[in-house]
Formats: sequence, structure tokens, C-alpha cells
Amino acid sequence: MESIVEQAQGFGPLLITAVKALLVLIIGWMVAGAISRMVRNRVNKTPEIDATLGNFAASIVRWVILLVVLIAILGIFGIEATSLVAMMGAATLAIGLALQGTLADLAAGFMLILFRPYKIGQYVDVGGTAGTVVDLNLFVTELVTPDNVQIIIPNGQAWGSVITNFSAHETRRVDVVFGIDYGDDADKAKQIILDTANADERVMKDPEAWARVTNLGDSSVDITMRVWCVAEDYWELKFGLTQAIKEAFDNDGISIPYPHTVEIKREA
Repeated sequence: MESIVEQAQGFGPLLITAVKALLVLIIGWMVAGAISRMVRNRVNKTPEIDATLGNFAASIVRWVILLVVLIAILGIFGIEATSLVAMMGAATLAIGLALQGTLADLAAGFMLILFRPYKIGQYVDVGGTAGTVVDLNLFVTELVTPDNVQIIIPNGQAWGSVITNFSAHETRRVDVVFGIDYGDDADKAKQIILDTANADERVMKDPEAWARVTNLGDSSVDITMRVWCVAEDYWELKFGLTQAIKEAFDNDGISIPYPHTVEIKREA
């Protein structure tokens, strides 16, 4: 009986210590989240700093606070910071081998912030995966596709891939190819294309709209149109001009050839 009482008395302080550590963890986690959000909001409200840096800074602050919380919890259990440093030093090799991918992502995150190949809100293609950047933190880049699918890319893969940034510049060139019949007037078709393009307010006057015969295909004369616009108008302008020029061709007797299937029947 006395041994049971002694065990219970020994277990009591340990339970109290565990509860204290749990409270520190919960409070520290909440404080880390609150301060990181405050840093993100404060940085994002500064016009001179873009949202990408705000998210990255908030991520750093959050992990630093959580590291401090971890050291505090170890201190509650009687593990001093100096002992912790010694333990971490002894385990550096093992940790490095186990977390080499994570450490590579961390280093790549700093490189992405330093060189800024993309920012939050830009539409990019990272190694064949395209989407709008919605977050860039210490370890991953988060994209959202046009059909609202979330894509998480480790920063190490992003930094080591070919990055195509469709939103890096304020203007973009719209290229559309139209095929007309060999019997139609190519000069007339080019003029229709240019008139239709110039009538659209989204088309920039400088550089001016451009239309040339660029290929003689098997069944069509291909005319390429090139116009410039504000980057945000790219897709709507491309879709709108494609339809408008097709309708203008119909009104002016310019035909767009299409494949025909010829069926030959043999009499038995």
C-alpha cells in the first residue's frame, strides 16, 4: 500500500508538469498564429511591400515563436537550453540526413523570396503545373488552378524547375491563326482582321495590330494576327476576337475550310 501511495505521490508532480507543458504549447501555438497574422496584415498594408513578402515574413515569425515554445517546454521538463544545444549538436548529422528534403525546401524558399520569380496573385507555370500563386511560405508554394484545384509544390521543386510567369509584365501579345480558303482574297481577309481588332478598345494602338500570311497549308491559307493588350485582358480579348473575326468573315464571304469526308460505295 505504501508503495502505491509513493508511486501516486511521484506521479502527481509529473502530471502537473505535463499539464503546464500542454498549456504552454496551446498558448504558444495560439500566440504564434496571432502574431504571424498580425505581421502578415501589417506588411500587406504597406504599399511598398507586396503580399508575397508579407506571407513569407509571417511564416518565419510563426516558426521562430514555435521554436521558442519548444525550448520553454523542454525547460519545464528540466532540460536546459545548453543541454538542448548539446543534444542538437550531437544529432546534427542524423537530423540533416532525415530532413535534407525539408532543409532544401527551406533554402529554396529564401531563394524564391530573394530573386522573386513570381509573386502572390500572379499566374505561373512551375515545371508544367500552372495556376495562380496564393501563398509562398518557408517550405511550399501554393497554387490554385482556374478550375479551383489546390496544388502544393515544395519550394525545392519549384526553385529547380522551369518557371513561366504569365503575369510578370503589364502587357501581353495575343496571337491567333485563321485559316481561309485558297479561293478567297487574302488581302481582304487581312483587312477584315485588322479592322475588327482595331475596333476593340482593349487592343493597344502601339504596337499596332499585325496580320500576315504565315503558312500555306494543305487546305487553307493561314493568316496570323498579333495584337497587344493589358495582361489582365489577354484571355477575354483572345476569345472575343476569335468569335468577332469569324462572324466578320461570314458577313464578307470569307470561308474557313474544314475537313470533308468522302465515302465511296462500290456496287456488288
